[in-house]
Amino acid sequence: MKDKTTSRWSTYESFFIELGDKKVADIVITNHAKSRWLDRIESEKTGYEDIAEFLWECLKQGRIEPYYRNEEDVYLIDDDLVFVAEFTDSSTEADLLGNPLHKMIVVTFLGRMSETIELRDLKSYYSWLRHSRRMTLVKSSRKHR
Repeated sequence: MKDKTTSRWSTYESFFIELGDKKVADIVITNHAKSRWLDRIESEKTGYEDIAEFLWECLKQGRIEPYYRNEEDVYLIDDDLVFVAEFTDSSTEADLLGNPLHKMIVVTFLGRMSETIELRDLKSYYSWLRHSRRMTLVKSSRKHR
């Protein structure tokens, strides 16, 4: 990431954007997130750089917010696009005080709430998914016996 000059002469601070209590200095897109992006979000700009650039712009403009107030793994962009991210301390980046900056690892894109109504309540959506998968496993285990 690029450095920005601070107000003191000849000192540089690593570039980061705050998201809640995290200072994001880098974005990592997983293979799974890239495939979900292609399936559920966008069919033209599908490269890792395209996705990361989109997320950087959203971070800069303050368009990303947590889905739930007290959980820090599911996020919303423009109150529509739902994605899951994890954070790790960056081993190479730190602020001027020596506090580590963070890497935002995008795990997956769940989709758009405007297109998938079930995403409006994630907890019931996940319980429905678990139940439907469990029932599928039960049915398939019956066939094997």
